[in-house]
Amino acid sequence: MHCLLKIRGYLCIALSICLLGIEAEARANDHYEIVTNLGVSEKALSVNSLRSIFSMRLKTWPDGTKIRVFVLSDDDQLHQTVSKEKLNVFPYQLRSTWDRLVFSGTGQAPIIVNSTEEMLAKVASTPGAIGYLWRANINENVNVLEIK
Repeated sequence: MHCLLKIRGYLCIALSICLLGIEAEARANDHYEIVTNLGVSEKALSVNSLRSIFSMRLKTWPDGTKIRVFVLSDDDQLHQTVSKEKLNVFPYQLRSTWDRLVFSGTGQAPIIVNSTEEMLAKVASTPGAIGYLWRANINENVNVLEIK
């Protein structure tokens, strides 16, 4: 009986180590970036500028090009991660800001896309576009912004 308890304990430890490894690998693959259309000359932005863009307060790039913001739906994992980690706001706070702009007639909400594939296609083909992608989805058709 004592031997069975030891084996059970070792199995629990081994399983825990395996699960920690899988979780760490999943987090390593979850890296994302803020991306822009190739025509956008900006290569770096501050967190405040990024927040202003995604809250639809900053409407043009320094060269005068209109900023076109693309986002995924509020319940998308990537949208939630970017909102919390890069913008330091919850998705519902962004939604509230966008709704206020639309209902007051003082602005527009960003363009919602249905997938990261659509995000890549829209950002790559729309002048002045900005969005976000998992690193695994990024290709040479978009620029990656450095966030300071």
